[in-house]
Amino acid sequence: MTYHWTTQSPEETIALAEKIGRRLHPGDVLAFRGDLGAGKTTFTRGLALGLGLEDTVTSPTFALVHTYGGPPCQLVHFDMYRISGDELETTGFYDYPPEESIFAIEWSEHIGDALPSHTLWVTLASTGEETRQITLEGDERFADIGA
Repeated sequence: MTYHWTTQSPEETIALAEKIGRRLHPGDVLAFRGDLGAGKTTFTRGLALGLGLEDTVTSPTFALVHTYGGPPCQLVHFDMYRISGDELETTGFYDYPPEESIFAIEWSEHIGDALPSHTLWVTLASTGEETRQITLEGDERFADIGA
């Protein structure tokens, strides 16, 4: 199933992602697609809020990975911009137990072959200075979410 939303500000993007975050559970993998500045980290801030996490979410650009929360459920935020499939092992990607983790992966197209079949694909496109078109390819959990 594919869902489309338009947000008019970073605050609306966070609010939408918060609604989505409330419906996530350990084992979910969100693979982000979108250009630089499209709102991937902003979206992840909303996911964290929806999961009830109070951590400050920042871009993992230089660290490659940030972990928020902890068992029984943690949000693991990856930046795969500089990673290719054969370098994935060095990122710690396989070190996080899926039964305790939700993955949010920026620049997921760099590791697409390594992602599980149940991956939720989130595409963010800038359509104005603060306006974003957000598309989620997922399951029926998200059918009744409005922007």
